[in-house]
This record gives sequence, C-alpha cells and structure tokens, in this order.
Amino acid sequence: MRVLVLGSGVVGVTSAWYLAQAGHEVTVLDRQPGAGMETSFANAGQVSPGYSAPWAGPGIPIKAMKWLMMRYRPLVLWPQAKGGLYPWLARMLANCTEAAYANNKARMVRIAEYSRDALLALRAETGIQYDQRTQGTLQLFRTQKQLDAVQADVAVLRKSGVAHEVLDVAGCIAAEPALARVSQKFVGGLRLPGDETGDAFLFTQRLAEMAAARGVVFRQGVSIQAIEQEGGEVTGVVTDQGRFTADRYVVALGSHSTALLRPLAVSIPVYPVKGYSLTLPVRDADAAPVSTVMDETYKIAVTRLGDRIRVGGTAELAGFSLKLRKPRRETLEHTLTDLFPDAGNPAEAQFWTGLRPMTPDGTPIVGPTRYRNLFLNTGHGTLGWTMACGSGRLLADLVSARAPEIAHNDLALTRYAPA
Repeated sequence: MRVLVLGSGVVGVTSAWYLAQAGHEVTVLDRQPGAGMETSFANAGQVSPGYSAPWAGPGIPIKAMKWLMMRYRPLVLWPQAKGGLYPWLARMLANCTEAAYANNKARMVRIAEYSRDALLALRAETGIQYDQRTQGTLQLFRTQKQLDAVQADVAVLRKSGVAHEVLDVAGCIAAEPALARVSQKFVGGLRLPGDETGDAFLFTQRLAEMAAARGVVFRQGVSIQAIEQEGGEVTGVVTDQGRFTADRYVVALGSHSTALLRPLAVSIPVYPVKGYSLTLPVRDADAAPVSTVMDETYKIAVTRLGDRIRVGGTAELAGFSLKLRKPRRETLEHTLTDLFPDAGNPAEAQFWTGLRPMTPDGTPIVGPTRYRNLFLNTGHGTLGWTMACGSGRLLADLVSARAPEIAHNDLALTRYAPA
C-alpha cells in the first residue's frame, strides 16, 4: 500500500522504517528541514523501559503543590484561558489512584520493553550508531522517604519481569563512581541495568537516511494544513505544497496532532508539556556520569552521550510557548553542579526546549481511528525515544493488518470516550 506518515520526529521515522520493512510505499511529510528537529532534537537521552511510569499517581496532587513552591521547580504552571489545559489536568487527576497507576504503568512498561527489544534488533540488523551506551540507569533518592516509596514501583517491575536493583549509597557509587564525590547528598537508588542511553536526534537522522536508501520518500519543509475526509475515510492531506494522497495515513505529529485531528471529530487528550535541556562537553570524564542518573527530587536526568553531557527535565505547562526561560536553566544547572560538580562547565551548554506530547494517563495512543484508513502514533510524553521502535513496529503491524506481537487494544484511542 501507499502510506503517508505525517511527522518526521523519532516516532514518525521509526513508523516509516517499519512500514517500509513491511513492504509498503512510504512518504513522510514534515515542516522542518530535516528529521528529528523538534521534540526529538535534544531530549534527556534515556531509553528507559524500567523507568517508564505515568506522572499521574497516588500522592501526586500534594507533591505537585510542593513542586510549584520549590526554588528549583520540577513543575511550572502558567494560567491559560485557552488550549485545553484544565480539562487535561482534570483527566490526569482522575488517574491519580493506586489502581490507575498500576494499570497505566504496566502497559507503559509493556510497550517500552517491547520497544527496547525492537531497538536491539534494529541495531544488530543495521549497525546504527547514535552515541549509545548500555550501562543501565540510576534513579537517585536524596531522602529515605523517597527510597521507601520506591517499593510500589518495584512491585510492578517484578510483576513485569524487569531487571532492577535497589541500592544503598555504596551500591550507587559502584554503578556511578563520580557520585563518590557527593555521597552525603543521597541515601540510595533504584538501578535499572537493562536501560540504555543514546542521542535521539542522531538516531532519527541516521535511521531516516537508511529509510531513504530503502525507498522511503522524505518531503521536508512541507507545512501540513488539513486532513480531508469523505464517507468514513481520509481522502487526502492538504499542504502548502499541494495535496498528497495515499491508501493509509499515519499521524505522528506529537503535540501538534491534536489540532490537526480536531476538524475530523477525532479527539485526543494530548497536551504539550514543555521540557528543557542543557548539552555541554565533558571536561573531566572521571567526574561525569557513565550513563544516566535521574535526580528524583528535581526530576532531572543527567546523561552521558559520548563526549557530551545532556541534562534534561522539568515540566512546564505553558501551551505551545517555546520561550527559553532562565529559571528553568538554573534548575538544570543546579542538579548538574550539585551531583557532578566537576563534569563540565554549564556556561558552555546549549540551552534548548521542546514540547512533549503527553496523555493524562501517560500511555501513548497507537492504533486505528474512526476512519478506516487513518492511524495514530502519538502521545508518548517524555518517553518518545524509549517507546519509538516498539510503537513504530506495532503501528506497522496494525496498518498491515498483521497480528501484533504484544497486547495492544489498551493502547488505542478507544480507551478514551468519546473516541
């Protein structure tokens, strides 16, 4: 079939790759001049199935109020008259129960673990390189209360068969030797040895090149204006460079999927949660992380990417604003200098922001819609890089009417009502 993929971020490109592998004639449209230029460009760098968890959980409303009052805030909320923030927040709060958290985390881990396996297979097949490391990730706890609370996550990890280790201070230092310099600042951690790290932008660019070599057509610099429909199916996509048609259509536009789908009466609860990052050169390799360290207090990840360090995190609810705000930079710099004071010079860092497409329950939307030839692959939140290969492979199976390798009905849009 002829398949038109809208979006060339990491999710769109992996979708295109697996669709082409399935034998389809694939074209990708995107407004940017190259692949991976928006949310995939400078994310935290984690491929972290074991750390996959929804933001909505028991106790989050109270924690959120505390986060909003912190000097180095993990959460920032800007009041908005429009944009759908408050209905989205209401749906998120409805997921802040123990039962919802366990259910949402279990399906997130399912697609994330599947994605990690798909990434391993892709790497073995193609030899793709993207500053990857396979040395696990470490969630670092500064207080005993945080360490005690991890048992709920451990129960889900154990049920899902995910390798994990709860570590004391010495165990954390054994995993990340540079932390010996600040051992008094934490009490323990949760290590996920099966997790990986890597540069999502490099991966996306290089996979796009490989896909193009296998026949995928990338039309970059094309602004998508509308999706046309008639009689229960999509009939074309209108752009500033003409009209494109196909047999099947895939929307993988992250946060921008919501507005494009609204005229079709396809309602998806995806909101842009703004994240920030710093990227800087390593100054002292012995003082830098060997993989990813996630600071649980400030929700900041410090990741080693080759000879660079990526510091990523914060959640700012500010609509589609891409303004770089100085206080967010200060939060990122604080975690870096507090945990890895000699690793690099923050003054040399590139400061970046991107919009994470977040659903209220944290789980992506992958699958069909009310239109027989329109499919979705969006809503991955902070885990687009983690879930990209698995989501792309699942999407290709669904488009191809093949039986997927994992349970998938609870990842579809039908879990929300009305669809």
